[in-house]
Amino acid sequence: MLTSIFEHPPTKIGRYSVYQFGLLQLGFWAFVSTISFFSLTLWYGPYDSSHIVHIILQAILGLILTLFLYVCFMRIWHKPFIYRAAVGFMMVLVVSLIWTLFRIEAFIRLTEISSEWSEFGGWHFASIFIFLCWTGLFHGMRYNDLLQTEHRIMLKAEAEAREEQMKRMHAQTIARDAQIKMLRYQLNPHFLCNTLNAISSLVEVNESQKAQSMTVQLSRFLRHSLDNNPDTKLSLENEIKALNLYLEIEKTRFGDRLILDFQIDEQARLALVPSLLLQPIIENSMKHAIAQNELGGTISILAKVQQHRLIMQLSDTGSGSKIGKSKMESSKGRGVGLRNTNERLKALYDNDFSVNIDLIPLGGLRTTIELPCEYSSSGNGYPMGNQDRLSENEYKA
Repeated sequence: MLTSIFEHPPTKIGRYSVYQFGLLQLGFWAFVSTISFFSLTLWYGPYDSSHIVHIILQAILGLILTLFLYVCFMRIWHKPFIYRAAVGFMMVLVVSLIWTLFRIEAFIRLTEISSEWSEFGGWHFASIFIFLCWTGLFHGMRYNDLLQTEHRIMLKAEAEAREEQMKRMHAQTIARDAQIKMLRYQLNPHFLCNTLNAISSLVEVNESQKAQSMTVQLSRFLRHSLDNNPDTKLSLENEIKALNLYLEIEKTRFGDRLILDFQIDEQARLALVPSLLLQPIIENSMKHAIAQNELGGTISILAKVQQHRLIMQLSDTGSGSKIGKSKMESSKGRGVGLRNTNERLKALYDNDFSVNIDLIPLGGLRTTIELPCEYSSSGNGYPMGNQDRLSENEYKA
């Protein structure tokens, strides 16, 4: 059994553990020496130099023997508990016996009191008790060190997990913002081409005043589109104002053929919606309903708040011919704008929204959007830091 102790190198310990062991050694044997000094003084009367020398010698040997115990305990640390307990107790008995024999022999030689061998039992029992106390302190400090190490490892693992989670969340945020911007910027090219063609047509027929007015309206609409981030939320009131920038351009093209009917409840006016949420849906109505009907038509917007939900209904009077719902939702009908709007809302609200499309019996299409009802903390319906506000005459209800 003793041979197996030295077959394996001792367990590696850190600088902190060595420091702890040094404190244990110095503190423990300083305490034992203090107790020995007072016990010898009380038992044998006034002390002399031989007592001091005896105490120093036994402390030095105790340091050496406990260092031997330390090496033995560290070598068998990963052994089963029963094995460690048996070997440890046997080692304590051996070093206690060695320490007792040395103490008695040194005391006899220093004091010339030969009768101390008769007190061998008491000396040995005290030695066993001292080394058992040292063993208990060693194991207590060792287990505390292991618990502290495990705690530090757990804290490090938790910190790394939190950092990894933050990185994933940051990457997801970047991906979501990129997706929103991509969907947002897909909405403008078709409208821009149509508007430029309309301006070109007005110039060709010498309608320069209308062409100039339409150019100014287009620049204001594009400025509003560029000044607001795709994930910015504005109040519905300001969203309607921005929508009117677009509709003023369309009214220049269609004139009296385009009729607008907005019904916005007071509670819904300050509810927040993503910027330019309504424009692609209205653009679909302009393209597939108003432009296809010789008589034009009406575009209606109804907004209200019910049970903390913002409900918006956008409808048109249709093109005058029967068009199936499947065709309107296809990529050749109204599918691109509606699909982009749906994906944009999903990126912003996850699944806490709904977009429903219904055919109106008398003709036309109705799109119903339901969102969580949110309000701006600034109270003006604009995102923080946005100082560009539309004038009141740009809102028509």
